[in-house]
Parts: sequence; structure tokens; C-alpha cells
Amino acid sequence: MRYIPHSGQVLAEDHIINNPAAGLFMQMGLGKTVATLTAINRLIYEDLEIERVLVVAPKRVAEHTWTTEANKWDHLRHLRISKVMGTERQRIEALRRKADIYVIGRDNVAWLVGQYASGFPFDMLALDELSSFKNPKSRRFKALRKVRPFAKRVVGLTGTPRPNGLPDLWPQLYLLDMGERLGKTLGSFRETYLTPGQRNGHTVYNYKVKKDDTGLLGDDIYEREIYEKIADICVSMRTQDYLSLPPRIDRTVDIILPATEMKAYKKFEAEQVLGLADAGEITAVNAAALAGKLLQYSNGAVYDLDKTAHVVHNEKIEALREILDTANGAPVLLFYAFKHDVTRIKAAFPEYEPRELERASDIDDWNAGKIKLFVLHPASAGHGLNLQAGGNIIVWFGPTWSLELYQQANARLDRQGQTQSVIVHHLITKDTIDELVMKRLDAKDRGQENLLQALRPMLQEYGVQLKQ
Repeated sequence: MRYIPHSGQVLAEDHIINNPAAGLFMQMGLGKTVATLTAINRLIYEDLEIERVLVVAPKRVAEHTWTTEANKWDHLRHLRISKVMGTERQRIEALRRKADIYVIGRDNVAWLVGQYASGFPFDMLALDELSSFKNPKSRRFKALRKVRPFAKRVVGLTGTPRPNGLPDLWPQLYLLDMGERLGKTLGSFRETYLTPGQRNGHTVYNYKVKKDDTGLLGDDIYEREIYEKIADICVSMRTQDYLSLPPRIDRTVDIILPATEMKAYKKFEAEQVLGLADAGEITAVNAAALAGKLLQYSNGAVYDLDKTAHVVHNEKIEALREILDTANGAPVLLFYAFKHDVTRIKAAFPEYEPRELERASDIDDWNAGKIKLFVLHPASAGHGLNLQAGGNIIVWFGPTWSLELYQQANARLDRQGQTQSVIVHHLITKDTIDELVMKRLDAKDRGQENLLQALRPMLQEYGVQLKQ
């Protein structure tokens, strides 16, 4: 296929060429993978500047997306790509192959770095979904930090650079510029720009960007300073500025529990809340456990201590049946929250032959129209997968707390190349925790604060206080 880039892709390609450390903060669907491959091709075969590129990506993306994109476009088909995947023996063999680009899953980065104690053989790094390196304590971050000085070039790609707020930026920027702009250490970054948020004694749960105490410079002075410092190497693009996509249709399907089931839910809610409160004030840890149990109930089944699922209602199953019937055979992409969701869906709809994402060929089958009901968890399919050719209907069987996963998952269909309006159905059980989660997503809240604030009114109803 002939590659005709839109203006945003031209900008992205030039940005990579002109900046040895480059951040592409491009929203989902803007084609940052092909733009990056085009820049890599120029650097290898035209400028003769680099020889070996290491791409680090989420597992599914590493298995499928980079090779698929290279094979798709005429000007990239000569690129030699070796996938460093599979068993240790298979990974070692892949590293020994002569190639231009080596693609590895991010969970194997620490292993890879351990293979090269005496030197790092890659002169360029491409970090796909840079935001997955936002935790400076993670093994993957520490491993890349160790070898970052050996790479002459690095590019970081993400559509969500600050999934939980600006404090997420420091680790990502460090992997780009080794601390030149936001500080050499996390401590210095926090001291300069952040202030502790929620804490318990000496334990700080999160940090927030400082505000101007004088009232003269504006509350966002530190936030503006961060953006100004990284602006020379980070380019940000929004989908609506570069693409004309069919309008997306978001639909809430209200799930009304019958009186008996609603009474049972309220009883379950009270028992869960008061059961946790018996041990004292509810903290973030057991608040998360409480939320998980209530979300399970809203979806229709609850795990016991032995991990056995007990069905409590089938209202969402019946709502899904109506959506599938109305789809008239059109493929449906469904995002689930719990494994018992999948078990019940497969049992309820055998005629649709529901399939989970287990191998790269499943993606090909979906895009070829061979899968009627594709059942995915947003965490395993939230980044980088191109699924827009397979359909335009999404169903959220249960909501997610994560704004990042929510946006990324929807963008599997609502992206460049989609020719139809994407319809997103949200199955939301009325008067349950489902509604609280959706309100927090609508408010674009994130992370632990998201969870605690959502549960606060419910806990207060039972006279229970959250521990800060």
C-alpha cells in the first residue's frame, strides 16, 4: 500500500529526525507507528546514522503491530524486523538474527539488559507506550535507565503521557533526555514541582503539582514551567486536529435490577462496607477490595474466598443479548472486567463463538471479519492494536476506573482507517457502584483519588470514614 501521510505524521517524522531525544504525545489513531518506522527507515537507509533499533512495546503490540505496519506499506517492506519473543532460547536466537529492528515485550526488558553486561548493541530506542514506564521503581524502568546512555537516539510514543497526572512525567522524560529538563533524580523533581497529596503518617500515597502560594503568578505556574521545559523535544497532537473520523456514538444502557435483586445488592453493599469497617477506618487498600466486590455484583456474579463465582443476576447478560440481536450479525468487540464475565458470556452465547485474544492470528481473524464476538480485557488490548477494520461496535460489560485504559480501549476501533461511526455501549447497573465509576470517568479523575472520592458518599451513608 502506498503511504500518503497526513500533516501530523509528517510533523512526527521530522520531529524524530531533528531530535535525538523525541517524545511523540499523539492521541490514539494518528498513525504514530508508521511515522516512527518511516523516520527509522530514513535514519538507517538514507542518513546512514543508525544500524540497530530496539523497539520496546506491550506484549500484544510487540507480537503484531510493528511487523504488520512494516509489511503494510510499500516503502517499509524491506525493513528487517526480528521479534524477540517466546522462550529464552527463541529470544536469544532472535537477537542473533541480522535485522534492522528488534522488537521485544516490555516485560522482558530487564532480561534483555542482563544479556549485555559489557555493552548495549542498539543505537536507537523506540519506547512504544512510553507511559508504561511511568513507575520509577519498576524493573523495566531501572533496566532501561541503566542502558539509556548507550543509545544515540530515543523516541517515546504515547497517547496518554500523564494517565495519573503530571507526576507521571518525570520517569518518561528521564528515559528521553536523562534528566536534562526535569532533573536527574525523582527527588529533585518532586522538590521543585510537587507537593505531597494523600498521606498516612510518613507514607505518601501520591503527589500533586505545586500551586503559587502568593496568588500573584497563577495557580498553574509550576505546571506551565514543566510544559515549557519539555516543549522542545515533545510534540503533542490531538486526533481531531489531523483526522476527520466518523462521529462516535456513546450510549448508556441502563440495567435495572428487579426489586428483589436490588434489595440483595444493598444488603451485600452494607455487609461489605461494615465488614471492612470492623477492622477500623477503611483505607485505600481495603476500599479497592470493596469496590471490586461491588463491581462484581453489578456485573452479575461474585467470587467467594475460594475463587468460585456465584451468579447473582443475569441482567447484563440479557442486555448484551439485545445488543447482539440488534447488531444483526455485525462483529462486536466486548471489554470485560472479571474472568467470570467471560465464562458467563461464553455459556450464554455459544452461537456467536466468543473468542478471547490469545495469539496474533486472533487479531488478523477479527480484522478479516471472522470473529462475531471478540471478548477482551482492556488491560491486555488497550494499547497499540489496530482493530478498526473488523467492526464498529463496542460493548463495555462493566466500567473501568482507569481513564487511560478506557480511552485506549475505545481507540482500538475509533481510529484512523475507521469508515463507520463507532458505537460504544456501556452496560451500567442503576443505583450501584457502576454509576459512581462512570461519573469519575466523566470528570476525568484518575487513580487512587478517583476510587476514594467515588466511595466516600457510600461509606458516609453507613457512618464509615475513609482513612486519609
